[in-house]
Amino acid sequence: MKGLVKYQLGDGFMELRDVPEPKPGAGQVKIEVANTGICGSDLHILHSDIAIPVRPPVITGHEFSGTIAEVGEGVEGWKVGDRVVSETAFSYCGVCVHCREGYYNLCNERRTLGYWYDGAFAPYTIVPAARLHALPSELSFLEGALMEPLACVTHATMELTRIEPRDWVLVSGPGAVGLATLQVAKAHNARVMVAGTDVDAERMKKAEALGADLVVNVQKENILDIIKDVTGGVGVDVALECSGSARALETAILGVRKRGQLTQIGLYGKPITVDFERICYKEIKVTGSLGSRWLSWENALYLTKAGKVKLEPLVSDVFPLSDWEKAFGMFERKEGMKIVFDPKK
Repeated sequence: MKGLVKYQLGDGFMELRDVPEPKPGAGQVKIEVANTGICGSDLHILHSDIAIPVRPPVITGHEFSGTIAEVGEGVEGWKVGDRVVSETAFSYCGVCVHCREGYYNLCNERRTLGYWYDGAFAPYTIVPAARLHALPSELSFLEGALMEPLACVTHATMELTRIEPRDWVLVSGPGAVGLATLQVAKAHNARVMVAGTDVDAERMKKAEALGADLVVNVQKENILDIIKDVTGGVGVDVALECSGSARALETAILGVRKRGQLTQIGLYGKPITVDFERICYKEIKVTGSLGSRWLSWENALYLTKAGKVKLEPLVSDVFPLSDWEKAFGMFERKEGMKIVFDPKK
């Protein structure tokens, strides 16, 4: 079979290769991959500028859905033909304080599918059965392929952030993660302002269609003046930074109200400068967010099945793996929205 392999650390060093079809071990399942999404972290893996451990040669890709093709020894509760999605924390220690508290996403020994273990930019992948979640029959495989980024969003917005009805929420960055974040915030009955730039014109239209109360092009409008106007000079209650832009973070710090909340979801890929005195002076509650855990996935599946979050409208393009360079290039240039592979093509 063909798999998209990061074969050496360093900028680049990724190619489509002939790889062996995998076989599940004890406690594992083999999944026939239906769809796999490109994540921003896949670009960081391509360029080798990500802090999460990567072990080349490794098949990349971790946002996927599929059907169980084979079960390994000792697997119970799952059978061939089951429609599934999978968490990405392939392994973790299970005994550290983070694991014992259920925050295995923070385990120092966590090793990730598509980084350390062969991932889903291939027709088949192997995952531990304990990481599986059933994909409801009402949901498509395309929706399933976006369940991992949505789980990251529910972890950030539902577990790490408190959003109240009528809150003003600023979402910076109208990519797939930002548009999912918008919808989760709206599910809390919040008022949501989505900020983007000229390159995000089509994404901003999508944000409006998905329920944004305001969309702001920060290259054409003064977003801080708009925030001041709509909040009566108080500032937004919650800022959810999804773009991975240092300028957007600065705006979030300036735009959030005193004693407001700021959650960083997007990754920067490099150190940035933050004016922390402003955080102190305003007593802002700031948190980062990393990955997801079991509850995040259950919340993501619930919101999608209930129709609170719509994922298929976020998909703009579906490519065969053979077109991976074109797809990665589009993603890097912010062309389209969510770009997905069909490994069977």
